[in-house]
Amino acid sequence: MMEYAIVIEDAGSNYSAYVPNLPGCVSTGGSVEEATSNIREAITLHIKSLREHGEEVSMPTSRAGTVQVA
Repeated sequence: MMEYAIVIEDAGSNYSAYVPNLPGCVSTGGSVEEATSNIREAITLHIKSLREHGEEVSMPTSRAGTVQVA
């Protein structure tokens, strides 16, 4: 099992999600939870498509975190 970092952004009327290590793998949702569920499915389908077309699947190398600033 691989674990990819995802980024979820508030797009105003919904939330958008993307995967830094999988260019072109994006999704949206009406809530953070829905965007997370949708990007999980998008990752699965994206990797499946890459493999079917004989393309390399990028390994998860990005890390995500937060920092506090004053």
